[in-house]
Amino acid sequence: MAESGTYLYAIARDAGPAPPDDVPGVAGAPVRTITHDDLVAYVSPVPLDLFGEEPLRRSLEDLDWVGETARAHHRVVEAVARRAPTAPVRLVTIYSAEEQVRDLLHRRHDDLTAVLARVAGRREWGVKVYADPAGSSPAAEEPADTGRPGTAYLRRRQAGLRSRDDAWRAAVAYAEHAHAVLASVAVAAHRHRPQDPQLSGRDDWMVLNGAYLVGEDRDEEFAAAVDALRGQGVEVELTGPWAPYSFTALDLGPAGEEDGR
Repeated sequence: MAESGTYLYAIARDAGPAPPDDVPGVAGAPVRTITHDDLVAYVSPVPLDLFGEEPLRRSLEDLDWVGETARAHHRVVEAVARRAPTAPVRLVTIYSAEEQVRDLLHRRHDDLTAVLARVAGRREWGVKVYADPAGSSPAAEEPADTGRPGTAYLRRRQAGLRSRDDAWRAAVAYAEHAHAVLASVAVAAHRHRPQDPQLSGRDDWMVLNGAYLVGEDRDEEFAAAVDALRGQGVEVELTGPWAPYSFTALDLGPAGEEDGR
């Protein structure tokens, strides 16, 4: 039988919520819990011939494998987050034995407790703002006809570039405004780097990729703030609620360092 490691998904407060029976973990393995004091870690076994250091390095170059693993990881995290304050752990965090996870809960107890207190009763929402460069570039006046086609083309080209630059500056300024408005409703806010167009699948500009930690009693107020930002020549996309991925960053160190591998 192949050796197994312990895949860690998330850490939650209290030993109350049971593992989600109807949500399998990575590689279809059942999810179980490891408890220590008032903390609970959600884990599942993974074979080290697939999730050991070398095979994992190769697998991470396979986008299909990464996507499937990320979806399984996300399903477990979201199922746990619906039941208790939860700190998601980064993708493919693997320990060599359950005892190392229990030791982590012991050594980082205070840090983890502080993180979980910060997100209790709050949820993460994502807001992306897109601007269409083509929709605003033709604003320049038609250049005068000089009778020389080459000169007219260059003038139209220069006017188009000026218009595109103006559109970019206006879109960026609007994104700053939108972020400030949404942050005023949230407990905490974070701006992620705009996604690569290859990932977003869109040709327009993503000028805001924000995450907002919002009290559950202010969800409607936040949604109304998002709606008020629409219809200004940009597209505003709201997603969530999510587990608080953007607000529970805690450097647990590489799993290999934690367990001494």
